[in-house]
Amino acid sequence: MGNIEKAVRIEIPQRVNEIITTLQSRGFEAYVVGGCVRDSILGRKPEDWDITTSAKPDQIKELFERTVDTGIEHGTVTVMRGKEGFEVTTYRIDGDYEDGRHPKEVLFTGNLHEDLLRRDFTINAMAYNDKEGLQDIFGGMEDLENGVIRCVGNARERFSEDALRILRAVRFSAQLGFDIHEDTKDAIRKLAGTLRKISAERIQTELVKLLVSPHPELLLLAYELGITNVILPEFDRMMETTQETPHHMYNVGVHTIEALKAIRADKVLRLTMLFHDMGKPEYKTMDQDGTAHFKKHAIGSERIVKDVMRRLKFDNDTTRKVSKLVLYHDCRMPAEGKPVRRAMKEIGQELFPAYLEVRMADTLAQSTYHREEKIANIKGVESVYKEILRRGECVSLKELHVNGKDLISAGIMPGKEMGEILNALLAEVVDDPGKNEREYLISRALEMEKRGGQG
Repeated sequence: MGNIEKAVRIEIPQRVNEIITTLQSRGFEAYVVGGCVRDSILGRKPEDWDITTSAKPDQIKELFERTVDTGIEHGTVTVMRGKEGFEVTTYRIDGDYEDGRHPKEVLFTGNLHEDLLRRDFTINAMAYNDKEGLQDIFGGMEDLENGVIRCVGNARERFSEDALRILRAVRFSAQLGFDIHEDTKDAIRKLAGTLRKISAERIQTELVKLLVSPHPELLLLAYELGITNVILPEFDRMMETTQETPHHMYNVGVHTIEALKAIRADKVLRLTMLFHDMGKPEYKTMDQDGTAHFKKHAIGSERIVKDVMRRLKFDNDTTRKVSKLVLYHDCRMPAEGKPVRRAMKEIGQELFPAYLEVRMADTLAQSTYHREEKIANIKGVESVYKEILRRGECVSLKELHVNGKDLISAGIMPGKEMGEILNALLAEVVDDPGKNEREYLISRALEMEKRGGQG
């Protein structure tokens, strides 16, 4: 390991190096540590540069002009350099973990070895500075070279300290394309249930990182290790639901995995593919000849999406987009103007391109039965959609050539009936774009008002 350590050279940003050299000039040890070391060695651009030091928090604050107490009870002070902030944390030993999430107490130490020992995986337990080079006490470099995720020390102890590490192991595996060490896997199987102690927000963050990684298919590994049974039991039900239909060659869960692989790494798109068929277990029916049907399963999937995303504390905008795409994921139409405009009106212009991607990924994850015709239809719909945009045809109220003010000027009273009239006008124009003329629309609106609404 010594030769490998000497060979490693990491380009530390100037502002980070200034913090390290300032600490060193006062007799303290200081290193960049964790993910930034790992990513630098792998040739990836680090998101953050974290610094670990033998200096105590009050000593760090004395040395730097501008600091913020971001986690001072855990030894973390943010040092400001210009508009950038860098977390500087005192070497520490974590006390007993009583809740599987937080140490009961934190003890400061002057020993780098003890600090690195508390970290989760060997590849995240390396430190570096230009003076001493790479500090790799637990074989992180070897595990990086071999593509292995392995806990520092005893895996059961590490997972007992913070159960979220169980999900992080699979997430790192998916992001880096690494295998999880067998001892680490065994500990995950035994302790997966302790993920129930972890907050929904932390679970959500790790799940999304896994989904948008280069290997979303490792959700299957999370299933095999008993993780999804705790954090996403709806996925386990999909894995138990077979699809006896010529359109499919996988069970619902494996089809979902294939759909995740078939769509680009976008948060909303990957979440949509995860949820799009979650209603199938509940909506499955069987013919006498043994053929399965899942009629109206998208309605059930949309309901489940909203339940799960509320449970995992997703934001409202993401939930809105994903639930709408799930509801319409199986919406099929001929590649013709009127049905495509109607679909654009229902799904919305903002989400229609995503809807096309979702349909394509869903199709590619099915069997080859009628696949060429299905793909031709999707491409045809896309072509018609682009032509509708090029012509500027009306598919929403904002493109309608009258608005509420115009109708008030024409003598129509504001209120619920006006909204109904505008929507009825929009439906006419969507079916016949030539009717999107101001004079015609106002005359139609007045006719509708006389008839008491929608005409």
